[in-house]
Amino acid sequence: MPDRPADRPLAKAETAAPATHARLTRLRRLSFLLDNAIEIPIIHYRIGLDPLIGLIPGGGDVAGMILSCTIVLEAARLGVSRSVLVQMAGNILMETIVGTVPMAGDVFDAAWKANARNVKLLEAHLNLPQQSYQPNHQFGLLLILGLFVALAASLVVSVLILRWVVQAIGGS
Repeated sequence: MPDRPADRPLAKAETAAPATHARLTRLRRLSFLLDNAIEIPIIHYRIGLDPLIGLIPGGGDVAGMILSCTIVLEAARLGVSRSVLVQMAGNILMETIVGTVPMAGDVFDAAWKANARNVKLLEAHLNLPQQSYQPNHQFGLLLILGLFVALAASLVVSVLILRWVVQAIGGS
């Protein structure tokens, strides 16, 4: 069972900069809320609000992606390398595209836990022995824009498939 976000030991970057510590604490809490906040009693598995939000038709996946993107934007502000930002965006992309599949996507979302993965990537990067971190605001925003384009494309494909299925069933 994962620890609550505040129960983790401080990372090197957190002891050096109070602002970084505050950001990491906030991102850990967000990740916990989205991916691990609710324990399913009988099977002792934790899910978060993200897969539940994804159940909302028409906007749940978009809302979940927006919340997930805040972690990537904060990571870019903290100067995380481009390669790590791309990995983080890839985690969100995987969760978002598979998440557009009704029900099966929400089950995948509960298992994949992109937000928890991304916070781990952020922490690992900040613990590397580097002198300074350079913010990557523009690159982070470019990745977020790419995620929204991919989301729009996957939603269009989902609608087309649904339309095809309805036509096939209706015989018209």
